[in-house]
Amino acid sequence: MKHVRNNLISGKERFFIGIMVLVLFINHNLMAQPSAPEGKVWKVVPELSDEFDFWDSSKWGKSLWNYGVPVQMKAENSGVAEGNLWIKATLDKSVSQDKDGRWFETSRVMSKKQIRFPMYTECRMKTSDISAFSTYWLNNGNSNNRDEIDICEHNSKPSFIDQKDRPYTMYSQYFVVKDGDTERHHGNFDNRKLSDDNPAKGKKWNEDYQVLGCWWKDEHNIQFYINGEEAGSVQSKQVFTRKQNIIWDLWTSKDTWTGGIADKKDLSNDNINTMYVDWIHTYELVKDKK
Repeated sequence: MKHVRNNLISGKERFFIGIMVLVLFINHNLMAQPSAPEGKVWKVVPELSDEFDFWDSSKWGKSLWNYGVPVQMKAENSGVAEGNLWIKATLDKSVSQDKDGRWFETSRVMSKKQIRFPMYTECRMKTSDISAFSTYWLNNGNSNNRDEIDICEHNSKPSFIDQKDRPYTMYSQYFVVKDGDTERHHGNFDNRKLSDDNPAKGKKWNEDYQVLGCWWKDEHNIQFYINGEEAGSVQSKQVFTRKQNIIWDLWTSKDTWTGGIADKKDLSNDNINTMYVDWIHTYELVKDKK
């Protein structure tokens, strides 16, 4: 009887495992790229897609130019492990920790390939839980001349205590900068406004992985997504003209628009000081040959 009972249990387990695989398959497809326009199909861009089973130096590099004090970009503060791209913030105790010291050690990962519209990119990401931006964005250029699309700039633990909405808001925006003249507009979205069946609804960005997406439709229009659901959009006046790199980084500043400076004590806590990217999938629109 014991042998028969164990067989029955194993059969049930196999049934439920099968159901779970089906659910995960359905959820993955719901979170995939939006429907292609008539006459077009989505084609994977391998150089901008990765499951992060290993560090692929043919796809990614570590661009280490600094933001303002106290940020110090370092190659060793990012990498790939256990199926995730990770970027960690640590404290450099050897430098001045006053306003002039670069004590916030961190890193940046940037694609080697550039891409332009029409395209769609999405990654499954979980932020750090320190007062810092965990980011996923596109950029090409400098402060005087550039195109930039910020898919998300997340701070789940702002040091400014009056910013109670920030941990739930996906801060998204664009910049078109030509000869120092900046055009910028926000498409921010509060995840508490998502549909009830969206797993991101009402969750802080560090609580779990969420799939964040960006459909760069044309020279003016961008639509953002959270787990396949539309979540803010922007429309530029000037045209986007540049191919852009995909970037992730983790950084802090004292400015109110970032949520405020990180607590130095948090940088020693490996449970909260790291952002993770499980995978990235990027597509371009091509003609349907059917």
